[in-house]
Amino acid sequence: MAAVSNQAPGQLDQNFGGDALTLKPESYMSMVWRRFRRHKLAMAGLCFLLLMYLVAVFAPYIATQSYRHTDPPNRLQAPSQEHWMGTDNIGRDLFSRVIWGSRISLSVGFVAAGVAVLLGTVIGALAGYFGGAIDNILMRFTEIVMSFPTFFLLITIVSIVERSIFNIMLVIGLTSWPGLARMVRGQFLSLREQEFVLAARALGASNARIIFRHILPNAMAPVIVSATLRIGGAILTESGLSFLGLGVQEPFPSWGNIINTGRTFLRQAPWITAFPGIFIFLTVLSFNYVGDGLRDALDPRLKD
Repeated sequence: MAAVSNQAPGQLDQNFGGDALTLKPESYMSMVWRRFRRHKLAMAGLCFLLLMYLVAVFAPYIATQSYRHTDPPNRLQAPSQEHWMGTDNIGRDLFSRVIWGSRISLSVGFVAAGVAVLLGTVIGALAGYFGGAIDNILMRFTEIVMSFPTFFLLITIVSIVERSIFNIMLVIGLTSWPGLARMVRGQFLSLREQEFVLAARALGASNARIIFRHILPNAMAPVIVSATLRIGGAILTESGLSFLGLGVQEPFPSWGNIINTGRTFLRQAPWITAFPGIFIFLTVLSFNYVGDGLRDALDPRLKD
């Protein structure tokens, strides 16, 4: 016969720390954050991006000079204690221009990706939920947009409209949504037949409520990952346009048009192209790592 313990209940709680009575279920966001933290490269990328956005916000206080200030006698100066990243072809401090350029490049990436995500999500949601003729019309339109070479379409549109920062953001966003729309449509086609959607219909919920309150939150995980990756893609696109002289115009600095300035002096002053190129590389790489980390953290099939 098993021996009976003489310990009082309070003693048992003291021995086991009382954890059995105080354990709380882990929230979804806590689980996502715990999984995301395991991805070391994603955490490093997130820290770098937070640092870059802080630099962009406080650019007037970090930059040592105005991005417009010229000093022709000190043109094409190598990096030194006075000019940390050297100077360009008309004597402007490259460090200050790279810092100010982070504002434009990061803003263009963020806003353009936001426009693409908004448009792609709405079109994909409507096509996937309603199906039928609406699905056919929206998907055929999506395929038509996808059939154009994106970068050449961008060049064509940008050469027609005024080359302002807002127009650059808008054009990049309006040409990069089709892939996301197709992905969201696939999510909605799968989710609209689930039991919770059928229950919502049986209770008389409107189509708008079912789409935005019930289905869309369950389809947001791949949308968030895609949005993160598209910010990096938008930064690359803006840099490419500025490098070709079709993006942000002088004297406003962006990483792309700084590289465009330095390509003529690549042998004499390679630092003009090297420093903004390094920032573009690290920023896009960080967004890709953060996207990978979010994909792993939001994947319901991933086991702890």
